[in-house]
Amino acid sequence: MDMKLYRTVAGAVVETDGSFFFVPDVDWGLILNRTEPASVVNTLLDGLSPIEAPDLSGALPPIGKHDVWAAGVTYRRSRSARMQESEQAGGDVFYDRVYDAERPELFYKSGARAVVGHGETVRIRADSTWDVPEPELALVINSEGTIVGYTIGNDMSSRSIEGENPLYLPQAKVYDRACALGPCVLLTDTPPGPETGITLTIQRGDETVFEGNTSLADMKRSLVELAEFLYRETSFPDGSILMTGTGVVPDPPFTLGHGDVVRITIDRIGTLENQVE
Repeated sequence: MDMKLYRTVAGAVVETDGSFFFVPDVDWGLILNRTEPASVVNTLLDGLSPIEAPDLSGALPPIGKHDVWAAGVTYRRSRSARMQESEQAGGDVFYDRVYDAERPELFYKSGARAVVGHGETVRIRADSTWDVPEPELALVINSEGTIVGYTIGNDMSSRSIEGENPLYLPQAKVYDRACALGPCVLLTDTPPGPETGITLTIQRGDETVFEGNTSLADMKRSLVELAEFLYRETSFPDGSILMTGTGVVPDPPFTLGHGDVVRITIDRIGTLENQVE
């Protein structure tokens, strides 16, 4: 059975089997660091009555003290895009090699402080000329390295900066409001399968200027494999969130503009929406 957890200022809203429940004063990070968080939540729901479907447009980002990391070049489309952006700098060969390598590309994306949630604004860098959102399934992983939930991630990326030199990756990926997560965490006994669809739409005013989709079937690496590599030599006492790469990348010369609205929808989880500041 699927269960969705929404983080709010006063506690958590739980959606399960078509009903909503409010649980006050929830230690979000503690719940998500358990081996079976759904069992913990079910215990908290004992004796509570359902509430009317609430307005969750202002839900907080579903993150405690987690570090956010990201995996790159996990889809063929991502490999092609990264090779294209880095060709002039001579870095395209690295992305071709990592796609087929045993070891995945993993990089630090954000601390909890800089993450924004559903309905909040994301940013493009003032010193970048080519910017895109990257829609990704994000894994919620406990301190033991076990995947305990799933959410939606937007890995905002400055492709012009990374394209200058692959060593500029941290500047292209890590800056204020460059990471969005939400709108909830999906707890489930049935992990997202290959058929799980991911859709990205970008709206500019009244016009949809980009729409694309992919599915987890296009991923080269498994979700468990990515989590295992992240935890090989690094500990996360409060757990972590790992974005798993993108299979939807707008072709050049498209670039985000101020005021654009980015919507990322993943089956069974919902839609993460953010406006570009």
